[in-house]
Amino acid sequence: MFRCLTFAFTAAFLTTQPALAELSSNAAHELIRLEKTSLQGVNRARLKWMVTPAPASVTETYKPAPNEISYSNNWLASQPSTQGGPEWRCLSEALYFEARGETLKGQFAVAEVIMNRVDSARYPDSVCGVIKQGTGRKFACQFTYTCDGVAEHIGEPAAFRRVGKVARAVLDGAPRDLTDGATFYHTSAVSPKWARKFARTATIGVHHFYRRGTQISSN
Repeated sequence: MFRCLTFAFTAAFLTTQPALAELSSNAAHELIRLEKTSLQGVNRARLKWMVTPAPASVTETYKPAPNEISYSNNWLASQPSTQGGPEWRCLSEALYFEARGETLKGQFAVAEVIMNRVDSARYPDSVCGVIKQGTGRKFACQFTYTCDGVAEHIGEPAAFRRVGKVARAVLDGAPRDLTDGATFYHTSAVSPKWARKFARTATIGVHHFYRRGTQISSN
């Protein structure tokens, strides 16, 4: 959209609207004179700004509504590459190291657990806080990749771009209805003792999900 000059609008409007015949010619000329006088006090840089289209950098970025999200590769491919601040980076890295080999649905499910923890009073109230909880004590952290002693290296850029899109959708308000409020998960390759304390709420791909509840489902 162009920023409008009042004078241009006024002049065009007054000269093309016969219905305004009741407005005297003198009054019309006086109005135009006042507009011209006002514009004469505006410097050239300001005038150029007024008639220049807004730059693309301030144009609102498209964000899919929650109900537009589907767990399909076609949907993911249709989303623009994205980036963000520390919370986006933390979530993207967690999805990359914890679930990049999962289905899209499985990646959203892992992201749900992280966001459910953010909302819970039992855990830190930020994405980075949740993911890095316990980091610094080897094998005593909540997400193993942050404390296993192995350097975190993004060796698959294409996979990182994919999970980055998932992270963006989740942070923008994607529905969280895959895991029934789960705040725990593990892969089917292990059987941790803590899993016996909670009810399994869902199985998606190679991950089992749990929370303090009774409903059990499988997807």
